[in-house]
Amino acid sequence: MARVTRRSLLAGALALAAALFAYGIGRLVLHARAPVIPAVVTRTMNAHDALSRDLGARVQRVLHDRPPAERASWPRLVALTFDDGPYGVETPLLLDVLGDLQVPATFFLIGRDAQQFPELTARIAARGNEIADHTLTHPDLDRLSPAQVRYEILAGADVLERYVHDPAIRTLMRPPHGRFTEETVRVAQQAGYHVILWNDDPGDWRSVAPQTLAKHIEKDASAPDIVLLHSGRIATIEMLAEVVGRFRRAGFRFVTVGELLRRVHTAVINHPERVTI
Repeated sequence: MARVTRRSLLAGALALAAALFAYGIGRLVLHARAPVIPAVVTRTMNAHDALSRDLGARVQRVLHDRPPAERASWPRLVALTFDDGPYGVETPLLLDVLGDLQVPATFFLIGRDAQQFPELTARIAARGNEIADHTLTHPDLDRLSPAQVRYEILAGADVLERYVHDPAIRTLMRPPHGRFTEETVRVAQQAGYHVILWNDDPGDWRSVAPQTLAKHIEKDASAPDIVLLHSGRIATIEMLAEVVGRFRRAGFRFVTVGELLRRVHTAVINHPERVTI
């Protein structure tokens, strides 16, 4: 009887070891496939653990990131985000197209440009879009001191709040040009912000044909998805109808970044499922 018990204990121990090994391999594979930078760094996340490429930080991500939900339950939500501006010509055209498509978006606006077009800034929000912080003057934050970074973020928010009442102005920010350091992110977090990056950058900040942009977004789609776009690009406006149609036919719903954060755990946003649309 004792021999049977020992065998049972040994079998159980081996099964447990195998399960732990499989879990560990799964976590390593998950992080090996993860993008270099997360799509979102919330204000409560450790900036070093979230962003550093050091071995220790990578180990922390493997051990402590919450595993994504089962694929069947991964939400097909996509947030279109538009950086910069507003611009006097391109932004109204963009708003008209988004309105025709009935797609809400998140606009990361520059405070200095909002000052130039205050009525247009208010119109963006009035059309049902979310307004978030893209600093006051659009500098390279990785070249600034912590005090200068804090000033750029908070002064940009101060300007935007003259024209728009949106909680996202004080909670969501994106570093201009995608340039930041761990210290940049910590300063933003201390000011109360989630730092919003992206799952997909199709490169519309360059001179790219609409068809090229659309193909990139379709090829790199994920569930969920934060797509980095820019407000002042005609090619971006021209490709929107095709991309929106493809997402919808694939079962996606369009949301703002704020809604995405409320509905989906950050680990799922940072480790989305690649899909075909």
